[in-house]
Amino acid sequence: MTIADLTKNQSLVLKALTGAGGPLSAYTILDQLRDDGFRAPLQVYRALEKLLERGLVHRLESLNAFVACAHDHDHTHGLTAFAICEKCGQVSEFCDTTVEHRLRDWAQKSGFHATKTTIEIRGACGACA
Repeated sequence: MTIADLTKNQSLVLKALTGAGGPLSAYTILDQLRDDGFRAPLQVYRALEKLLERGLVHRLESLNAFVACAHDHDHTHGLTAFAICEKCGQVSEFCDTTVEHRLRDWAQKSGFHATKTTIEIRGACGACA
């Protein structure tokens, strides 16, 4: 499936996240999309669920918010990491193969079966530091 295969609601939610200057909660997305026919949180959550499954958006657990994926949509990376500025709210997404390999090695040695790996680093971005 491609971005062209998204439903209208999925496309609107993805567009809202892509155009946002930072992470958005589901309720903020709902408020932004009311004029586009969104009436209930369930509409947003259903769209987010499908976008998450496709890897087009990420959920930031510590913020209970969502961001559009910053990478090309081939999603060959297994580890997703985010640097979250606690001052301005900027979120930077990055991948690190060294960290990914070390975590995978640890999981294999420990018999742990990871389903996903997400790291959130909190602090101050270069502009705010």
